[in-house]
Amino acid sequence: MITWLQGTVVEKKQWCPELFSLTFKTEPLAFKAGQFILIGIDVDGSVIYRPYSLVNTPDNDLLEIHFNTVKDGVLSPLLANLNTGDTLKVSNRPSGLLILDETPDVANLWLIATGTGIGPFIPILKSIEPWHRFDKVVLCYAVKTEEGLAYRADFEALSARYPDQFCFMPFVTREVAPHTINCRVTSYLESGELENKAELALSAESNHVMLCGNATMINDMTTLLENRGLRRHSRSKPGQIAIEKYY
Repeated sequence: MITWLQGTVVEKKQWCPELFSLTFKTEPLAFKAGQFILIGIDVDGSVIYRPYSLVNTPDNDLLEIHFNTVKDGVLSPLLANLNTGDTLKVSNRPSGLLILDETPDVANLWLIATGTGIGPFIPILKSIEPWHRFDKVVLCYAVKTEEGLAYRADFEALSARYPDQFCFMPFVTREVAPHTINCRVTSYLESGELENKAELALSAESNHVMLCGNATMINDMTTLLENRGLRRHSRSKPGQIAIEKYY
């Protein structure tokens, strides 16, 4: 049984025609950076809901989600039509394995996302823990077009703040854009250019990789990493690859 809290929209941001962020307030909700919650809307007497990562840091009283509208989707168009003062439902039990509490003690952290799969990595990077804990943090953020690089300014600010510790690689696959990589992140790994750019070998001994985004990227990247000796991570069997799929 899901316990729902009522949330009230305080801000909506539209990054491009199909990409949005919603900020809303509700009663206090404890969570860890990288976790997701269920977001729902009442429709004809029932609640339609889906999981969404919280992109705000846990010390922020306002909650924020990042999403794209799905063609023929049931919930996402309704969320995109919400405005300031409108209400939505918020589950009170955050979940998810893409949290630093679940990450083994290693030297380097790799965060690889496609599209709105960037969500769980935003609060992780904005928190202080990764910068005290890891020698190097690499973020690979892949989208179709440059306008889809939501929160890019935040990552560039982190690059300026941690120039020797943070490596930010924005990938744009369907157009050539300044200061981005026009390539799939999987192809960049296969060619060896990913490790050259990061100045870091992606080996099992000293790295942990978090993958979030579309299933194709995650499946392909997992195969590539497993061929290098990395393995899936779980609570019962620690490994080097943590996964959250966005279908």
